[in-house]
Amino acid sequence: MYVPHFNAIDEQAARALVADLGAGELITTGPAGYPVATLLPVLWEGDTVIAHLARANPQWRAIAQDTPALLVCTGPQGYIHPGWYAAKAEHGKVVPTWNYAAVHLAGRARVIEDPDWLRGAVARLTDRHEAGFPDRWQVGDAPEGYLDAMLKAIVGLELRVERIEAKAKLSQNRSAADRRGVIEGLGAHPVADAMRRVEADFA
Repeated sequence: MYVPHFNAIDEQAARALVADLGAGELITTGPAGYPVATLLPVLWEGDTVIAHLARANPQWRAIAQDTPALLVCTGPQGYIHPGWYAAKAEHGKVVPTWNYAAVHLAGRARVIEDPDWLRGAVARLTDRHEAGFPDRWQVGDAPEGYLDAMLKAIVGLELRVERIEAKAKLSQNRSAADRRGVIEGLGAHPVADAMRRVEADFA
């Protein structure tokens, strides 16, 4: 990932972004040599990401022990209209762009079929994503026979993270007036919310 210094975010912010998203695109090389990808719910703990794939998904069959893999977690993104910049009225030297936030986690993947590991991973993923619900669903809420059948329909995945690249391209290189113009132009867009959080760092 190309990361200019003013767009770089640290590991703490990267972890927060991945936790907030809760999912990412797992990219590996398929048997024909072409990249393949699947969007998966993920949990990043320490230097490890856990996830699971449908057993019917052929991607996992090409993942051997320690297969190189990339997990791409993409946050809010959106088109930036040049008319929002104060600089357009001042000198006209503006062009459109695209604002976004993303985290790339590269490392080694392995598939796990152990039923106990799978049950534990699914329970942790569920607990993470159910955290905000007053009537939280837990793995134990499903009938045991049904749960066993569901677990047999998936395989676990563990990604040992070796490289973290994280970026928030949110107009940090523009003037304060330009950034304000973009935020106003975006209105209620999630990119505007992300930019407002960045603005606190400039204050």
